[in-house]
Amino acid sequence: MTDAGGAAPLVGAVSVLPHADPSVVAAVRRAGGEVVPLGVRTRGLVWVAASGAGELEDALTRHPQVEWVQLPWAGVDAFAGILARYRDDGRVWTSAKGSYARPVAEHALMLALSVLREVPRRARATAWEADERGRSLFGMRVVIVGGGGITEELLRLLAPFGVHATVVRRRAEPVEGAARTVTDADLHEVLVDADLVVLAAALTERTRGMIGAPELALLPDGAFLVNIARGGLVDTDALVAELGSGRLGGAGLDVTDPEPLPPLHPLWGLDNALITPHVADTEAMTVPLFAERVAANTAAFLGEGDWVGRVDLHAGY
Repeated sequence: MTDAGGAAPLVGAVSVLPHADPSVVAAVRRAGGEVVPLGVRTRGLVWVAASGAGELEDALTRHPQVEWVQLPWAGVDAFAGILARYRDDGRVWTSAKGSYARPVAEHALMLALSVLREVPRRARATAWEADERGRSLFGMRVVIVGGGGITEELLRLLAPFGVHATVVRRRAEPVEGAARTVTDADLHEVLVDADLVVLAAALTERTRGMIGAPELALLPDGAFLVNIARGGLVDTDALVAELGSGRLGGAGLDVTDPEPLPPLHPLWGLDNALITPHVADTEAMTVPLFAERVAANTAAFLGEGDWVGRVDLHAGY
C-alpha cells in the first residue's frame, strides 16, 4: 500500500503505547508484526488510549521515522490538532472507524425505541399511570446524519420497521437501505418532515453545532432526536429549550456537550430525555473489535492487504 503521496511506508517493528495492552500486542503478533519498545526501530505505532494527544505528539516528534499510526476510536476529534499539524508529512493514519458500528447502531435503535415508547418518563414513575402516549417506529420518516459504518448497520436494523430513511452525508452517493441520500447542504430541507433524526456523523469544524436552534425549529412537532456520535454536534441549550417546551417528542443521547454531563444539568430533569453515559460501545465490545482492526492494519503495514479505517486528514475523520 502507498500513502496519499505515493510513498510506501517502511516496514518495521510496531510499538504499542501508552501501555502495552495485551490484546493489541497479541493482535500485532498474530498478523506477523514484531512488538518493540518505542525506539529507533519503531516504524508503526498503535495508540491504545482515548486521550493523551500531547504524549502521542511528543512520541512522534522524537521518532520521526514512524510511518504508520493507529488510533483507538472511530472518532478522532481528540487528536484533531495532531492530525492537522501532520497532515502533509506522508504518514499513514488509521482509526477504528467502522469497527464498532454494530454495537453503536444497536444502542441507537435502543434509544430510539425507548424515547418513542416514553420509557424515560415511565421508568421514573412510582405509581401506575395509564395513558395513551407513545409512538411506533414502523413506517417513520427517519433522517440519519452521517454516511459511515454506523449508518450502514443502523439501516439494516431499521429495515424490518419499514421506515423511509434519508441519509445526509458529504457526498450524495447512494447508501444501501436508504430511500434517499443528500448532502449536508440539503439538511434543512429533509428536517422539515423528519419523525426521527439520528446523528452518526464525525465531529469536525464543519459539523460542530450543526443541530442548533434553527435546525431544531424546523423539525415537526413531536419529532425525536437520537445522538450516538459526539455531543458537540448539537447546541445543548437549544435542545433543552425545545424539549422543555414539550414541542419535541424526546431525545435519546449517549453523548452530550458538556461531557460528562454535570449532575444538576437541566437535561437530567426532563421526562422526555434519556441519557446514557457514552456507553454505546463498552470495553467488553470494543476490545476484541479493536484487536481485529489492529491485526488487519498490521498486515497492511507488512504489505499484505489494504488499510482499513484510513483517516482522511483533510476531512478530519
